[in-house]
Amino acid sequence: MKKVGITGTGISIPKNILTNKDLEKMVDTSDEWITTRSGIKERHIIEKGQYTSILATEASRKALNSAKLKPEDLDLLIVATITPDMRFPSTACFVQREIKANKAICFDISAACAGFIYALVCAEQFIKTGFVKNALIIGAETLTTITDWQDRGTCVLFGDGAGACVLKEVDSGGVLSSYLGGDGSLSDLLYMPGGGSKFPASKETVEKRMHFIKMEGNEVFKLAVRLMVDSANKALEKCNLKCSDIDWLIPHQANIRILKAVAKRLELSEDKIFFNIAKYGNMSAASTAVALCEAVESGKFKKDDIVVLDAFGGGLVWGATVIKW
Repeated sequence: MKKVGITGTGISIPKNILTNKDLEKMVDTSDEWITTRSGIKERHIIEKGQYTSILATEASRKALNSAKLKPEDLDLLIVATITPDMRFPSTACFVQREIKANKAICFDISAACAGFIYALVCAEQFIKTGFVKNALIIGAETLTTITDWQDRGTCVLFGDGAGACVLKEVDSGGVLSSYLGGDGSLSDLLYMPGGGSKFPASKETVEKRMHFIKMEGNEVFKLAVRLMVDSANKALEKCNLKCSDIDWLIPHQANIRILKAVAKRLELSEDKIFFNIAKYGNMSAASTAVALCEAVESGKFKKDDIVVLDAFGGGLVWGATVIKW
Protein backbone atom coordinates (compact mmCIF):
# COMPACT_ATOMS: atom_id res chain seq x y z
CA MET A 1 0.00 0.00 0.00
CA LYS A 2 1.06 3.56 -0.63
CA LYS A 3 2.41 5.58 2.29
CA VAL A 4 0.73 8.95 2.83
CA GLY A 5 2.42 11.76 4.73
CA ILE A 6 2.11 15.45 5.54
CA THR A 7 4.30 17.61 3.31
CA GLY A 8 3.11 21.13 4.12
CA THR A 9 1.37 23.06 6.90
CA GLY A 10 -0.28 26.44 7.40
CA ILE A 11 -2.11 28.37 10.11
CA SER A 12 -4.50 31.33 10.19
CA ILE A 13 -5.39 32.95 13.52
CA PRO A 14 -7.50 36.15 13.84
CA LYS A 15 -5.70 39.15 15.30
CA ASN A 16 -8.40 40.07 17.81
CA ILE A 17 -7.75 38.62 21.28
CA LEU A 18 -10.41 38.18 23.96
CA THR A 19 -8.81 37.64 27.37
CA ASN A 20 -10.28 36.24 30.55
CA LYS A 21 -10.16 39.76 31.98
CA ASP A 22 -12.31 40.92 29.06
CA LEU A 23 -14.82 38.18 29.82
CA GLU A 24 -15.03 39.31 33.44
CA LYS A 25 -16.72 42.45 32.12
CA MET A 26 -19.21 40.45 30.01
CA VAL A 27 -20.45 37.65 32.29
CA ASP A 28 -20.23 36.56 35.92
CA THR A 29 -16.83 34.86 35.79
CA SER A 30 -13.19 35.42 36.69
CA ASP A 31 -9.76 34.80 35.26
CA GLU A 32 -9.01 32.42 38.13
CA TRP A 33 -12.22 30.41 37.58
CA ILE A 34 -11.63 30.05 33.82
CA THR A 35 -7.93 29.22 34.15
CA THR A 36 -8.44 26.67 36.90
CA ARG A 37 -11.26 24.82 35.14
CA SER A 38 -10.12 25.01 31.54
CA GLY A 39 -6.50 26.18 31.30
CA ILE A 40 -7.58 28.94 28.91
CA LYS A 41 -6.17 32.47 29.29
CA GLU A 42 -7.25 33.99 25.98
CA ARG A 43 -8.85 33.16 22.66
CA HIS A 44 -8.78 34.77 19.21
CA ILE A 45 -11.97 36.01 17.58
CA ILE A 46 -12.75 37.07 14.03
CA GLU A 47 -13.29 40.68 13.12
CA LYS A 48 -16.59 41.96 11.77
CA GLY A 49 -16.82 40.94 8.13
CA GLN A 50 -14.63 37.85 8.52
CA TYR A 51 -15.92 34.28 8.21
CA THR A 52 -14.67 30.72 8.12
CA SER A 53 -13.52 30.50 4.50
CA ILE A 54 -11.29 33.55 4.95
CA LEU A 55 -9.31 31.80 7.69
CA ALA A 56 -9.35 28.52 5.75
CA THR A 57 -8.06 30.23 2.62
CA GLU A 58 -5.14 31.89 4.39
CA ALA A 59 -4.12 28.64 6.08
CA SER A 60 -4.44 26.81 2.74
CA ARG A 61 -2.17 29.19 0.89
CA LYS A 62 0.49 28.82 3.57
CA ALA A 63 0.24 25.03 3.50
CA LEU A 64 0.47 24.86 -0.29
CA ASN A 65 3.47 27.18 -0.26
CA SER A 66 5.10 25.06 2.45
CA ALA A 67 4.55 21.93 0.34
CA LYS A 68 5.68 23.70 -2.84
CA LEU A 69 2.42 22.63 -4.48
CA LYS A 70 0.67 24.90 -6.97
CA PRO A 71 -3.08 25.35 -6.40
CA GLU A 72 -3.80 24.27 -9.96
CA ASP A 73 -2.12 20.93 -9.21
CA LEU A 74 -4.27 20.19 -6.15
CA ASP A 75 -6.55 17.15 -6.54
CA LEU A 76 -8.66 17.13 -3.36
CA LEU A 77 -9.73 19.81 -0.88
CA ILE A 78 -11.59 18.96 2.34
CA VAL A 79 -12.72 21.46 4.97
CA ALA A 80 -13.62 20.14 8.42
CA THR A 81 -15.98 22.63 10.06
CA ILE A 82 -19.21 23.05 12.02
CA THR A 83 -19.27 26.78 11.26
CA PRO A 84 -19.48 26.88 7.46
CA ASP A 85 -19.95 30.16 5.61
CA MET A 86 -23.38 28.93 4.48
CA ARG A 87 -25.49 25.78 4.63
CA PHE A 88 -24.45 25.34 1.00
CA PRO A 89 -22.32 25.50 -1.06
CA SER A 90 -19.61 23.87 1.02
CA THR A 91 -16.93 26.06 2.53
CA ALA A 92 -14.47 23.93 0.56
CA CYS A 93 -15.98 25.31 -2.65
CA PHE A 94 -15.34 28.87 -1.48
CA VAL A 95 -11.74 28.03 -0.58
CA GLN A 96 -11.24 26.32 -3.94
CA ARG A 97 -12.50 29.46 -5.70
CA GLU A 98 -10.23 31.78 -3.71
CA ILE A 99 -7.02 29.79 -4.13
CA LYS A 100 -7.89 28.89 -7.75
CA ALA A 101 -7.52 25.14 -7.24
CA ASN A 102 -9.74 24.66 -10.24
CA LYS A 103 -9.43 20.88 -10.68
CA ALA A 104 -9.73 19.91 -7.01
CA ILE A 105 -12.58 17.79 -5.71
CA CYS A 106 -14.02 19.78 -2.80
CA PHE A 107 -16.37 19.04 0.07
CA ASP A 108 -16.87 19.65 3.79
CA ILE A 109 -16.87 17.23 6.72
CA SER A 110 -19.00 17.91 9.79
CA ALA A 111 -17.48 15.91 12.65
CA ALA A 112 -17.16 18.69 15.21
CA CYS A 113 -13.89 18.63 17.16
CA ALA A 114 -12.81 15.33 15.55
CA GLY A 115 -13.32 16.80 12.09
CA PHE A 116 -9.67 17.29 11.19
CA ILE A 117 -8.84 13.65 11.96
CA TYR A 118 -11.88 12.50 9.99
CA ALA A 119 -10.70 14.64 7.06
CA LEU A 120 -7.18 13.24 7.30
CA VAL A 121 -8.41 9.64 7.27
CA CYS A 122 -10.71 10.38 4.34
CA ALA A 123 -7.99 12.07 2.28
CA GLU A 124 -5.56 9.26 3.05
CA GLN A 125 -7.94 6.73 1.49
CA PHE A 126 -8.31 8.79 -1.68
CA ILE A 127 -4.52 8.91 -2.08
CA LYS A 128 -3.88 5.27 -1.14
CA THR A 129 -6.34 3.98 -3.73
CA GLY A 130 -4.82 6.20 -6.40
CA PHE A 131 -8.00 8.21 -6.92
CA VAL A 132 -5.98 11.39 -6.29
CA LYS A 133 -2.28 12.17 -5.96
CA ASN A 134 -2.52 14.85 -3.29
CA ALA A 135 -4.94 16.50 -0.91
CA LEU A 136 -5.36 19.62 1.19
CA ILE A 137 -7.21 19.17 4.48
CA ILE A 138 -8.31 22.13 6.59
CA GLY A 139 -9.74 22.40 10.08
CA ALA A 140 -11.40 25.83 10.19
CA GLU A 141 -13.85 27.29 12.69
CA THR A 142 -15.43 30.56 13.74
CA LEU A 143 -17.01 29.20 16.90
CA THR A 144 -17.50 32.65 18.37
CA THR A 145 -20.31 33.15 15.83
CA ILE A 146 -22.33 30.37 17.52
CA THR A 147 -21.24 31.07 21.10
CA ASP A 148 -23.87 32.23 23.58
CA TRP A 149 -22.18 35.17 25.27
CA GLN A 150 -24.78 35.04 28.04
CA ASP A 151 -23.86 31.48 29.01
CA ARG A 152 -20.96 31.70 31.46
CA GLY A 153 -20.41 27.95 31.30
CA THR A 154 -19.61 27.82 27.58
CA CYS A 155 -18.69 31.31 26.35
CA VAL A 156 -15.30 31.15 28.09
CA LEU A 157 -14.24 28.08 26.12
CA PHE A 158 -14.31 28.84 22.42
CA GLY A 159 -12.15 30.62 19.86
CA ASP A 160 -11.60 30.95 16.10
CA GLY A 161 -8.82 29.76 13.81
CA ALA A 162 -7.72 27.44 11.01
CA GLY A 163 -4.97 24.94 10.30
CA ALA A 164 -4.22 23.21 7.00
CA CYS A 165 -2.04 20.32 5.83
CA VAL A 166 -1.05 19.00 2.43
CA LEU A 167 -1.00 15.20 2.08
CA LYS A 168 0.62 13.12 -0.63
CA GLU A 169 2.47 9.86 -1.17
CA VAL A 170 5.81 9.64 0.65
CA ASP A 171 8.72 7.22 0.46
CA SER A 172 8.88 6.50 4.17
CA GLY A 173 6.98 7.14 7.38
CA GLY A 174 3.61 8.84 7.03
CA VAL A 175 0.29 7.66 8.43
CA LEU A 176 0.69 4.26 10.09
CA SER A 177 -2.87 3.70 11.30
CA SER A 178 -6.08 5.40 12.38
CA TYR A 179 -9.14 4.65 14.45
CA LEU A 180 -12.53 6.39 14.25
CA GLY A 181 -15.69 6.01 16.29
CA GLY A 182 -19.09 7.51 16.93
CA ASP A 183 -22.18 7.18 19.12
CA GLY A 184 -25.27 9.10 18.03
CA SER A 185 -27.13 8.13 21.21
CA LEU A 186 -24.98 10.78 22.95
CA SER A 187 -25.85 13.57 20.51
CA ASP A 188 -27.72 15.57 23.16
CA LEU A 189 -24.55 16.22 25.16
CA LEU A 190 -22.98 18.69 22.72
CA TYR A 191 -24.99 20.26 19.91
CA MET A 192 -26.59 23.33 18.35
CA PRO A 193 -30.34 22.74 17.92
CA GLY A 194 -31.37 25.69 15.75
CA GLY A 195 -30.82 26.38 12.06
CA GLY A 196 -31.36 22.93 10.57
CA SER A 197 -34.45 21.30 9.06
CA LYS A 198 -35.69 20.22 12.51
CA PHE A 199 -35.67 23.74 13.94
CA PRO A 200 -35.32 26.19 11.04
CA ALA A 201 -34.69 29.81 11.93
CA SER A 202 -37.75 31.52 13.34
CA LYS A 203 -38.69 34.12 15.91
CA GLU A 204 -39.16 31.31 18.42
CA THR A 205 -35.75 29.68 17.83
CA VAL A 206 -34.03 33.04 18.14
CA GLU A 207 -35.87 33.91 21.35
CA LYS A 208 -34.99 30.51 22.83
CA ARG A 209 -31.31 31.03 21.88
CA MET A 210 -31.31 27.79 19.89
CA HIS A 211 -28.66 28.98 17.43
CA PHE A 212 -25.86 28.66 19.97
CA ILE A 213 -23.73 25.79 21.29
CA LYS A 214 -25.35 23.71 24.04
CA MET A 215 -23.19 21.45 26.18
CA GLU A 216 -23.54 19.14 29.19
CA GLY A 217 -20.04 19.90 30.42
CA ASN A 218 -19.65 17.34 33.21
CA GLU A 219 -20.84 14.41 31.08
CA VAL A 220 -18.70 15.47 28.12
CA PHE A 221 -15.65 15.74 30.39
CA LYS A 222 -16.00 12.17 31.67
CA LEU A 223 -16.59 10.69 28.24
CA ALA A 224 -13.82 12.73 26.60
CA VAL A 225 -11.09 11.27 28.77
CA ARG A 226 -12.22 7.69 28.22
CA LEU A 227 -12.76 8.10 24.48
CA MET A 228 -9.45 9.84 23.81
CA VAL A 229 -7.53 7.19 25.76
CA ASP A 230 -9.40 4.41 23.97
CA SER A 231 -8.86 6.00 20.54
CA ALA A 232 -5.12 6.38 21.04
CA ASN A 233 -4.76 2.80 22.29
CA LYS A 234 -6.75 1.31 19.42
CA ALA A 235 -4.91 3.31 16.77
CA LEU A 236 -1.56 2.23 18.26
CA GLU A 237 -2.65 -1.42 18.41
CA LYS A 238 -3.45 -1.36 14.70
CA CYS A 239 0.18 -0.59 13.87
CA ASN A 240 1.70 -2.75 16.64
CA LEU A 241 2.88 0.14 18.79
CA LYS A 242 2.41 0.97 22.48
CA CYS A 243 1.88 4.19 24.41
CA SER A 244 5.53 4.10 25.40
CA ASP A 245 6.40 4.48 21.69
CA ILE A 246 4.71 7.90 21.48
CA ASP A 247 7.09 10.81 21.02
CA TRP A 248 4.35 13.45 20.70
CA LEU A 249 0.64 13.46 21.47
CA ILE A 250 -1.26 16.22 19.64
CA PRO A 251 -4.69 16.27 21.28
CA HIS A 252 -7.83 18.27 20.67
CA GLN A 253 -7.41 21.30 22.91
CA ALA A 254 -10.70 21.19 24.82
CA ASN A 255 -9.76 21.49 28.47
CA ILE A 256 -6.43 21.28 30.29
CA ARG A 257 -7.86 18.94 32.91
CA ILE A 258 -9.03 16.55 30.18
CA LEU A 259 -5.61 16.58 28.54
CA LYS A 260 -3.78 15.95 31.82
CA ALA A 261 -6.15 13.10 32.67
CA VAL A 262 -5.53 11.55 29.24
CA ALA A 263 -1.77 11.86 29.73
CA LYS A 264 -2.01 10.15 33.11
CA ARG A 265 -4.05 7.21 31.79
CA LEU A 266 -1.73 6.78 28.81
CA GLU A 267 1.24 7.00 31.21
CA LEU A 268 2.71 9.83 29.15
CA SER A 269 4.83 12.59 30.65
CA GLU A 270 3.35 16.01 29.95
CA ASP A 271 6.48 17.08 28.07
CA LYS A 272 5.35 14.70 25.30
CA ILE A 273 2.05 16.53 24.85
CA PHE A 274 1.69 19.67 22.75
CA PHE A 275 -0.42 22.27 24.57
CA ASN A 276 -1.67 25.54 23.12
CA ILE A 277 -5.08 25.76 24.80
CA ALA A 278 -4.00 28.69 26.99
CA LYS A 279 -3.77 31.08 24.03
CA TYR A 280 -6.46 29.73 21.70
CA GLY A 281 -9.13 27.93 23.73
CA ASN A 282 -11.26 25.29 22.03
CA MET A 283 -11.39 25.79 18.25
CA SER A 284 -13.28 22.57 17.47
CA ALA A 285 -11.99 21.07 14.19
CA ALA A 286 -9.27 23.72 14.03
CA SER A 287 -7.78 22.79 17.42
CA THR A 288 -5.91 19.63 16.42
CA ALA A 289 -5.04 21.13 13.05
CA VAL A 290 -3.50 24.29 14.52
CA ALA A 291 -1.70 22.34 17.26
CA LEU A 292 -0.18 19.96 14.70
CA CYS A 293 0.88 22.81 12.42
CA GLU A 294 2.38 24.80 15.30
CA ALA A 295 4.32 21.77 16.49
CA VAL A 296 5.69 21.20 12.98
CA GLU A 297 6.57 24.83 12.38
CA SER A 298 8.30 25.18 15.76
CA GLY A 299 10.55 22.22 14.97
CA LYS A 300 9.20 19.91 17.69
CA PHE A 301 9.27 16.76 15.56
CA LYS A 302 12.37 14.81 14.58
CA LYS A 303 12.61 12.32 11.75
CA ASP A 304 10.93 9.00 12.66
CA ASP A 305 9.13 10.47 15.69
CA ILE A 306 5.84 8.76 16.45
CA VAL A 307 3.13 11.42 16.53
CA VAL A 308 -0.43 10.66 17.64
CA LEU A 309 -3.37 12.95 16.85
CA ASP A 310 -6.30 12.42 19.21
CA ALA A 311 -9.72 14.12 19.33
CA PHE A 312 -13.39 13.83 20.29
CA GLY A 313 -16.39 16.03 19.61
CA GLY A 314 -20.13 16.46 19.33
CA GLY A 315 -22.00 13.56 17.83
CA LEU A 316 -20.39 12.08 19.78
CA VAL A 317 -17.49 11.31 17.45
CA TRP A 318 -13.86 10.55 18.15
CA GLY A 319 -10.66 9.33 16.54
CA ALA A 320 -6.90 9.04 16.56
CA THR A 321 -4.19 8.81 13.92
CA VAL A 322 -0.63 7.53 14.30
CA ILE A 323 2.00 9.16 12.10
CA LYS A 324 5.68 8.35 11.69
CA TRP A 325 7.31 11.68 10.98
